[in-house]
Amino acid sequence: MLAAYVRCGRYHDSLNCVTHLLSMPAVVRPDFYTFPPVLKACVHLLDGEKIHCWVLKMGFEHDVYVAASLINLYSRFGAVAVAHKLFVDMPVRDVGSWNAMISGFCQNGNAVEALGVLNRMKVEGIKMDTVTVSSVLPVCAQLNDVVCGGLIHLYVIKHGLESDVFVCNALINMYSKFGRLQDAQRVFDGMKVRDVVSWNSVIAAYEQNNEPVTSLGFFKRMQDAISWNTLITGYAQNGLASEAIDAYNMMGECRNIIPNQGTWVSILPAYSHVGALQQGMKIHGRLIKNCLYLDVFLATCLIDMYGKCGRLEDAMSLFYEIPRETSVPWNAIISSLGIHGHGEEALQLFKNMLSEGVKADHITFVSFNMPVQADASIWGTLLAACRIHGNAELGTFASDRLLEVDSDNVGYYVLMSNIYANVGKWEGVVKVRSLVRDRGLRKTPGWSSVVVGNVVEVFYAGNQTHPQCTEIYKELRVLNAKMKSLGYVPDYSFVLQDVEDDEKEQILTSHSERLAIAFGIISTPPKSPIRIFKNLRVCGDCHNATKYISQITERDIIVRDSNRFHHFKDGICSCGDYW
Repeated sequence: MLAAYVRCGRYHDSLNCVTHLLSMPAVVRPDFYTFPPVLKACVHLLDGEKIHCWVLKMGFEHDVYVAASLINLYSRFGAVAVAHKLFVDMPVRDVGSWNAMISGFCQNGNAVEALGVLNRMKVEGIKMDTVTVSSVLPVCAQLNDVVCGGLIHLYVIKHGLESDVFVCNALINMYSKFGRLQDAQRVFDGMKVRDVVSWNSVIAAYEQNNEPVTSLGFFKRMQDAISWNTLITGYAQNGLASEAIDAYNMMGECRNIIPNQGTWVSILPAYSHVGALQQGMKIHGRLIKNCLYLDVFLATCLIDMYGKCGRLEDAMSLFYEIPRETSVPWNAIISSLGIHGHGEEALQLFKNMLSEGVKADHITFVSFNMPVQADASIWGTLLAACRIHGNAELGTFASDRLLEVDSDNVGYYVLMSNIYANVGKWEGVVKVRSLVRDRGLRKTPGWSSVVVGNVVEVFYAGNQTHPQCTEIYKELRVLNAKMKSLGYVPDYSFVLQDVEDDEKEQILTSHSERLAIAFGIISTPPKSPIRIFKNLRVCGDCHNATKYISQITERDIIVRDSNRFHHFKDGICSCGDYW
């Protein structure tokens, strides 16, 4: 609770919380985990001194974490002499304690003393980490100690610390202060990940050393990187996944533009949308290969990508490898479990989330059914249920309520048209279609995609333009014959046109998901899995047909529609024919 208050910036609440804890009976007492976050929360030195008294009273003054927090506290308020005394009195020091003292001297302008502590640290055999290096490099620059700065840079290379963005930023700043622009640029060019500070540092380096033209060139390059990220994000957030992927690929062709975490956070949802699993895995592999830091947002995007691309096991594995202190990764994995039909597991994980002290937010509850006042989404759900059960009377009632609250959603008109067609009320179909036309609404065209050889192939119903169109329809005819021998009977109720049965069967056969499945069969090795992604709900006849196809071809067929995942295997679907 204390740490949560501090992370949220509620410092006053954290101090009240520890005060309340200290006043409780002896059965509930603070431990060495209690004091570091509270000391960090102190906004006045007097508050810190009060906490220090409690630390002494309870005997935690020699704990390395508590002592380091006290050093940071006194250094922050300029009492560096008190901080140094605490440091000297420590019986045991870890690298965090040394870092706290070096940083304390640096913050208060005691550059020489900071280097003195660094030398003692080396004598005692304590290895520098990224925090030590990032703290001491500005001291070298301040003292114009080129030799010391160079030796630390060698240490960085020898111990593999050059991948840390903070270390590299400090090196760029140091070399710019020395006037060694080539060294500064060499560090910048070698960075695998750059943040805004990196760009600002190299721009300032050339500007401060009277090279404004070069500085302007870096500024333009920085603008280009940000522009690409903005473009990709804009496409992805507006549902233009293919355009986002095209922009990312074009960005990759630019020699001077290097994708960063912002880029990957933008592109991964686009890969999730079209089911481009292999491309998403390439980004994950790149992160692992280059030992790049996986923050919670990027990790959550990867979890979401794996979940929406049908790799739930990989999503779960990654979830348990990352910090889970916020609701963000929990929301992603709970949603993934839900769309895969693992409702009980999702609820159990929700309970685990609460038991670990993570607070659920509004996004969490979207993954569960909650009692709310009936709005358009509720009436829409009822209308969809009427479509499944062929209840035209109740469907008409639900559609009337829907049109009162949301008359511009063409999907609801389509549902009502389907209900009328299902029970043979073609005059009702004509009436609904006339309403759609008169109000200038357009139905979202249904499509299905399948990834073959890292290429996303998209199919629309009745597609006749694909280069392998002849082979696709030939495969469908073969499959239809085998399916009928096993008992398959086309369900003409899913044909929303008043035509003869032969034509209805042809329409069903040319639905987009069937075309995508047939293409996957003729384009991939036998018995290998096929993953299909559909933007609308899969039709009942195609659902039934896919069960037969999975049995005939001995393949796992994974279909993600707008509702959930369907895992077809040996003639059975994971949804139990309910979706």
